[in-house]
Amino acid sequence: MSVLGGIVSCGTSPSTKGNPMADTLDWTLELVMIPVSDVDRTKEFYTRVGFNPDHDSVVDADTRFVQMTPPGSNASIAFGRGIVDGEPGSVKGLLVCVSDIEAARTHLLDRGIEVSEVDVQPWGHFVYFADPDGNAWSVQYLPYRHA
Repeated sequence: MSVLGGIVSCGTSPSTKGNPMADTLDWTLELVMIPVSDVDRTKEFYTRVGFNPDHDSVVDADTRFVQMTPPGSNASIAFGRGIVDGEPGSVKGLLVCVSDIEAARTHLLDRGIEVSEVDVQPWGHFVYFADPDGNAWSVQYLPYRHA
């Protein structure tokens, strides 16, 4: 299995009218695998960010599976030992959405997470951070949804 990255949607999907598969099935993003070099360090980091540790299972000496979910999200991340191919830190483009970008930035700073200044763009406001291996996250706020 190769990990290239993942995105968590910031709201409802575009119309699926005319897509016969969409008439009968929901396709939900559930899990994004991220490669890491140190499972315990990564779990501690995402716990500080505020992710909920859903599972931490040691299958055998070569296999450990950790699943964590951002607050309010239906999708999770997973990492571990013996479960993800890919170079630690190679996942870029992970994205979560918040209703207050300044509060999110303060939350990260208060927990000792290195985070960017707020980047205001016409399509949204963002802050950026990375886990200890360099897997990169964007935190997005869409002002028009909260006006």
